[in-house]
Amino acid sequence: MDIYKKRIANLISKTDDDVFLITDDKNIYYLTGLWDSNGYLLVCNKGAFLFVDFRYGEVAEKTVKSAKVKVFVKLFDELNTVIKKYSIKKCFCETDKMTVSEYKKFSEKLNCTLSDDRKLDDIIGDMRIVKDEAEIALLQKAQDITEKALENIRPMISDGVTEKMVATELEHQMKILGAEEASFDLIAITGKKTALPHGVPDDEKIKKGDFFTLDIGAAYKGYHSDMTRTLCIGEPTREMKKVYDIVLKAHKKALDSVQPGIRCSDIDKIARDYIYSQGYEGCFGHATGHGVGLDIHELPTVSTKSDVVLKKGMVITVEPGIYLKDKFGVRIEDTVVVTENGYKSFAAIPKDLTII
Repeated sequence: MDIYKKRIANLISKTDDDVFLITDDKNIYYLTGLWDSNGYLLVCNKGAFLFVDFRYGEVAEKTVKSAKVKVFVKLFDELNTVIKKYSIKKCFCETDKMTVSEYKKFSEKLNCTLSDDRKLDDIIGDMRIVKDEAEIALLQKAQDITEKALENIRPMISDGVTEKMVATELEHQMKILGAEEASFDLIAITGKKTALPHGVPDDEKIKKGDFFTLDIGAAYKGYHSDMTRTLCIGEPTREMKKVYDIVLKAHKKALDSVQPGIRCSDIDKIARDYIYSQGYEGCFGHATGHGVGLDIHELPTVSTKSDVVLKKGMVITVEPGIYLKDKFGVRIEDTVVVTENGYKSFAAIPKDLTII
């Protein structure tokens, strides 16, 4: 069965007598395979109906197999025709995605009650949090593009080159290799800026004796990669080596704990406790990781507050770090998929300290 038909069938199995209205473009893509900035998907136990305007009509009719395509001129006339045909009384929407103004508009225009219950959000969240084989293959492709792009630009990472030059060429290479875009604003920072978890590349020049942090990722067919490596330009100091070694050990300890049945908060605790035990309490202020998929940050969160229990097919990052204000910072990150007995990393690039 087509993967999108399978996903729609899964969603329909959860409708009972309910009706779902999906307006988020990523959720529509997940369920139909169509990117549409102005699409609306109505799902009930009678089937799925994808409403698109003229701009997407032809491509939708040719490619979408999981829903009946309806090209609309007046959206609410078309929606209400289906609502009347199937005697729909109440409809659930994505409360996490709809703005207040959108909710108000749909409530006024639809000839049924639009519920503000989180039922649909929770159902789609539960579906998307566990990746199927097709999604895992796309995530791997995104990672492969990222690593090849880094390999291609690696010779330019040297004394005197600016952060912005590296970040710009890296994104350029990703697109040449098939990415739609970078997963996020790429981080390519050096010197004291490496102590900023989300530092922004600028005209700062790479200098010998500094760390150089690359937090990078590519988007391929909607799916994202996310990886961080901290390199050293020239020989590091004893303190730099020490901090790097602590972060690497924390990273590996956290990774070794990844398996079905473990709580995300426990993974975070393993990395955090080790870093704190080495005298760096207060120097690791962000979560240990997050989910990755159609969004670069999605469920589950790997943090002290997350009670999510890992299942086979969930995808998370593991990215502990130590940040020393006005000195330097180190972060090491892999994205991994939870397997039956542990995990598999999408990344192939080594994590031992690389000196350029």
